Order: sequence, then C-alpha cells, then structure tokens
Amino acid sequence: MKKIAIIGDRFMLPDVFRDKIVEASGDGHDIRTLELPWPDVPMEHGYAVEGMDGLKEYLGKADDIVEFIGDAEILVTQLAPLSRGMLTSLPGLKLVAVSRGGPVNIDMAAARDAGVSVVNTPGRNASAVAEFTLGAILAETRLIRTGHEALRKGEWRGDLYRADRTGRELSELTVGVIGYGNIGTKVVRLLRAFGTKVLVLDPYVQLSADDLNGGVEQVSLDNLLSRSDVVTLHPRVTEETRNMMNAETFAKMKPGAIFVNTARGPLCDYDALYENLVSGHLSAAMLETFSVEPVPEDWPLLQLPNVTLTPHIAGASVRTVTFAAEMAAEEVRRYIAGLPPVNPC
Repeated sequence: MKKIAIIGDRFMLPDVFRDKIVEASGDGHDIRTLELPWPDVPMEHGYAVEGMDGLKEYLGKADDIVEFIGDAEILVTQLAPLSRGMLTSLPGLKLVAVSRGGPVNIDMAAARDAGVSVVNTPGRNASAVAEFTLGAILAETRLIRTGHEALRKGEWRGDLYRADRTGRELSELTVGVIGYGNIGTKVVRLLRAFGTKVLVLDPYVQLSADDLNGGVEQVSLDNLLSRSDVVTLHPRVTEETRNMMNAETFAKMKPGAIFVNTARGPLCDYDALYENLVSGHLSAAMLETFSVEPVPEDWPLLQLPNVTLTPHIAGASVRTVTFAAEMAAEEVRRYIAGLPPVNPC
C-alpha cells in the first residue's frame, strides 16, 4: 500500500485524479485529496513570495501544502508548489507527478538533491490548443469577430460581402507555424486538411515524412515571416525564443498579415505588436496568452478593434483533464510496479 496525496483544483479535479489512479493501480492505497480554488483565484509566482524563488504558476501556501502532503510517498498535482524548504520537510516524498507540460511549480534542483523523482504530462492539452488555434485563425481570416462585434453594436456589415473587404479561405492562404512540437505538429495536420500552404520554423526537429510529402516546407524565420498570410506561435519560452516577435520581426511580416499567439505571452513584444496593428502593417491579431495575467484593464491592446483576445483558455477542455489524469495515473502505476517513468523531468 502506498500513501498518495492528490492536490487538484477546479480544472484538474482531484476526484478525476483519484479515479484514474484507482483504475490503474487498484483501490488498496491510502489516497487523500485536496482541491485548490484555481482558476477562480489567480496563480502565484515565486518572485513575490519569500522562500519560493524560481517557482511560477503555482497555488497554495507552503505550510498548508506541506501539512497536507505529510507522510505521503507520492504527490499528484497540477499547481501545488514544492520549494527547497518545503522538500526538507517532506522526507518521505519520493515521486511527484505534475499534470502539466512543464513542472514550473517545482524546484527541480532541490527535488534532485532530495532524491525525489518528478514526472510530467507533455502533450496533455496539445489537441485542445491545436483546435483552438484553428478556431482563432478562422475567426480572423473569415471575419467572424468583425461581423460579430458589428452586430452586437446594431450594425449590419453587408459591406463584408464586397470582394475588396471579405475574408479569405485557408485553402488560398499560406500559414507559418513557429514551433513543431506536440502542438505545432497537430496545427500543421489540421491546416493541411483545409488545403493550406504550410511553412514551419523549428531548428531542432525535422518534418515528418507525411508532412514533407504533403508539401509542408521547413524554412528560416525570415522566409516564413515574409511569405505567411498568418503567423502562429507554438514554441516554448526559452532565452532564444523570449520576445522573438519584436519590432524587427514584426516589420518582416507580410503587409496585411495576421498574427496569432496561443502559446506564451513572453514570446511577444506587445508594445511592438500594438504599433504594427495601429499602423496597419498587420491587419489583425488573435491573442490567447499574455506576459501579465490577468491583463490590466487599461491595456492598450484591449482597445483595438482588430484584435481578438481570450483569457488563456486554449488548453482548457474536458479531454485535457481526463488525458492528463490518465498520464499521471500511469506514472504512479509504473512507480508502484518498480518500472521506469515514461516522462521523467
């Protein structure tokens, strides 16, 4: 019998974690559950809390989390933090399963020093984000947002049927996909189904044979920016990619192009984006993630008529919840059985 602590929230429900663990490993374990109030309250970041340096996108006070975990050998969570100080108070903890793409709420160096294995669930929301990205692109290319906002104001935009103002089909457009990982590859697959010409930038991977045979091109950043009618971002945030979309790179985009970011806010210089949208160099943008969340009420991009914004919900789907819980439960099963993890961090 293993003692398992589950700290879920109102998205990654603790009961779903528990049910998947019982299904994978049987019901003979001592399982305790706790529900955090995210997303009804915002996440925290370690730079603002003493002793939590380096941790981000977490929720929960250190003392409360340590008390709940107690003598558990296994922790399954999405948002609970684990700092170096917390780990020194949890000598019995041996496995942490984090149901997200990156364990940014865990001090990984401290976990290694403490002999605690950390696993994650890469790709848990890849399908959800890819589908959302297609919806975001269609909202701009087919003027869905424009028509919707006009009708809400009581304005019938019959002029959107004019050949010089109407939208364009994906089958006649070139879309540049930056990042060819779990999400980017799925975005490419969906775009191909529309007959879209697809360009890909990712210096660390090769295109699949299927995508190559389907006419997808792997190109340089400058080539992608100058040729694409739509540019969509899907890389991780690293020192190399931080602010990769800035005044210089926006200027290289095709005049009248559309910019889509369903990845991470720090990939983009939003002041530079604002200038390019106001000047008309870019026709529109769809933004799903931001450097500061929630965004300030007086944020200039909120006032522009050619921007669609959503509150970081691209990865939120029921299937994301169940898929992430299944992946975490499989890691727990393998640990109990003495098998190596599938996704060690």
